[in-house]
Amino acid sequence: MNETIAILIPCYNEELSISKVINDFKHELPNADIYVYDNNSTDETAQIAIDNGATVVSVLKKGKGNVIRSMFMDIDADIYVMVDGDDTYPSQDVHKLIEPILKSEADMSVGDRHSNGSYKEQNKRQMHNFGNNLVVTLINRLYSENLKDIMSGYRAFNRDFVKHFPIHSSGFEIETEMSMHALDKRFKLKEIPIGYSDRVEGSVSKLNTYSDGIKILKTIFWLFKDYKPLTFFTYFSALFFIFSLLIGIPVIVEFIQTSYITKVPSSILAMGLMLISMMSLFIGFLLDTISRQHKESFELFRLRR
Repeated sequence: MNETIAILIPCYNEELSISKVINDFKHELPNADIYVYDNNSTDETAQIAIDNGATVVSVLKKGKGNVIRSMFMDIDADIYVMVDGDDTYPSQDVHKLIEPILKSEADMSVGDRHSNGSYKEQNKRQMHNFGNNLVVTLINRLYSENLKDIMSGYRAFNRDFVKHFPIHSSGFEIETEMSMHALDKRFKLKEIPIGYSDRVEGSVSKLNTYSDGIKILKTIFWLFKDYKPLTFFTYFSALFFIFSLLIGIPVIVEFIQTSYITKVPSSILAMGLMLISMMSLFIGFLLDTISRQHKESFELFRLRR
């Protein structure tokens, strides 16, 4: 295998586990380059990574998305493996992630923690399980897919995906954005069942169930608008249309019966809602045309590279 491999480890305060993660991947992929991007850790994460032979880069702007953006911009390789520094993902599964990239069966392979039940068994935070299920359900509905793990932090990519992924997210929404970008831009995505183990004792998750969960849902909302504008605005158009009918039908019935309209505010409101409904549908068609042109331009840009 002549391809160059880069192991990307975004880190924040992982001094208890970073040494093991680095050495485990050294054992599995001895010829790979290991990069630890430290996001303002207040412990000894960076120094331990240096002592264990990793290339360490400091990223001052807080947030996992900002760290991944820096990694993708800085590092050149044929294959990229992204893994968290908390030692929750088994290094031996890296070969299963890389295989579909090597065979050109996938542009991005995702470590699926759910198919074999390891995440549900190991993870003790029930709200995290609920959040994962909610996000997966939403995205599967949007794209008529059957994905199992949208938010896995264990992934492999080819160079094509990494260098054609405009990252907008700043935090833990990054994995969701990666999956939606792959689906929307028709990159080949493949899920690989992997094991999962909970954090080592004394290590604390940086993911806040509620605040980061809200950010992830907001990311889905805005990406839904950007990637599928016709569907997005059709929903709003239908909603305003229904409200307009509910308010306007009594006005119409009154006019038919009496030839007069006494519910003037209701008639004005119903007309306003109907206009908003029509405008929403028009905006959806317009933005859908722009979105299609953008996708065509993106495909042509990839072909020219």
